[in-house]
Amino acid sequence: MKRRTFLRGIARGSVVTLALPYLEFFSRPAYASEGFPARFIYWFWGNGNRPELWTPAAEGIGEEWALSESLLSLQAFKERLSVITGMSTKVPNILPHNSGLVGLATGQAALGDESDWTVAAPSIDQLIAAEIGGETVYRSIISGCVTNSSISWNGPNSRNPVEADPYEFYQKLFGDTFREPGEEGIVDPRLGYRRSVLDSVMGDINNLNARLGTADKIRLEQHLDGVRELELRLARLQEDPPALESCIRPDEPNAEYPDIESRPQFMERNQVMSQMIAMALACDQTRVLSYTYTHCLNNHLFPNASDGHHNLTHHEPGEQPEVAMITNHCIEAFSTFLSALDAIPEGEGSLLDNCTVLCTSEVSEGRTHSLDEVPLLIAGGTQGKLVRNQHYRSYTQDNVNKVMLSIMRSLGINQASHGADDSYTESGLSAIEV
Repeated sequence: MKRRTFLRGIARGSVVTLALPYLEFFSRPAYASEGFPARFIYWFWGNGNRPELWTPAAEGIGEEWALSESLLSLQAFKERLSVITGMSTKVPNILPHNSGLVGLATGQAALGDESDWTVAAPSIDQLIAAEIGGETVYRSIISGCVTNSSISWNGPNSRNPVEADPYEFYQKLFGDTFREPGEEGIVDPRLGYRRSVLDSVMGDINNLNARLGTADKIRLEQHLDGVRELELRLARLQEDPPALESCIRPDEPNAEYPDIESRPQFMERNQVMSQMIAMALACDQTRVLSYTYTHCLNNHLFPNASDGHHNLTHHEPGEQPEVAMITNHCIEAFSTFLSALDAIPEGEGSLLDNCTVLCTSEVSEGRTHSLDEVPLLIAGGTQGKLVRNQHYRSYTQDNVNKVMLSIMRSLGINQASHGADDSYTESGLSAIEV
């Protein structure tokens, strides 16, 4: 309903209208959720921040709080943003940076030591994808900007590969097999052949499985999970695309984005990846996505920085103004990402209104590797399921897994608990739940 809504009816065979007065109903925020799926995005940058510049000075909802220095580039999205501070990743901090990465992503401690480690459980994007990702071409997409390391795992010793090359990403999602809604075209005949090849080997795979030991069965099962997902993807590529009005084929990116004087083209790559990701979501290619802007322990040379990022977190003296500048850069990139989502209309709102975007880093202060004060942002409309436009602060170093559990439940996932050992929780964070 809009402010200029009229009631219409029939009286003695003629159409009559009655204008409505102003109602509080008209001021309720539009979530644009009707008829559109909910999406989840896990957005990550590495090496943390400067906590004293990150945390907003005031707490509260609406006009009670203001963005901090590190978050100023998100002003356009403040009404669709929650800043959560004071939370703690409650895992043993034995792997510099990676303990925090694994604790955040999976809710559990890493297994092994610094020379050989893995995860104990799937990452949050894969937990969510298992529940809401089954109707799309890709159950989940693992993407990045300037990285070769993902933040996504299927389970122990099964880290998902990341696609950070814009041209390869475009070919994968919008290449020969992609069709816009209503677009005529011949389905690639190779799809049927690929499906028949998979069908032909399944009998041999089942016979092999009966002869394997426990460890090999686990490895084979992980491989078969990928095969099953490929089978489903090939089947969906042969179906008519969903009739979503905003879905169009994006422009093809450049073939290469080479470093310039040893510095990656951060903003250029992020801009084109953000636009393609937004269209992949708008075309219902996927509903779950992870995006690694930079990986933890990265030592990239950022614009105007005198040294690599990781080196600066440990060796820049004093208040570390260059580290703060890099944090600001990463949050500006996040703002660009949100702008790409918000530019796509869905109903009376935008794609962003139907997204829950979790933005975080593996540590708070890079030079101490601290797992307290972990930076957390939840952006998007969240289809009205989570509180927006607020700064919530915990003064008890509360368990960060409460946030993860609240997010999963807001997506309609009946998750009883999350985490293990000290990070285990059966409760969400009530302060962010509607």
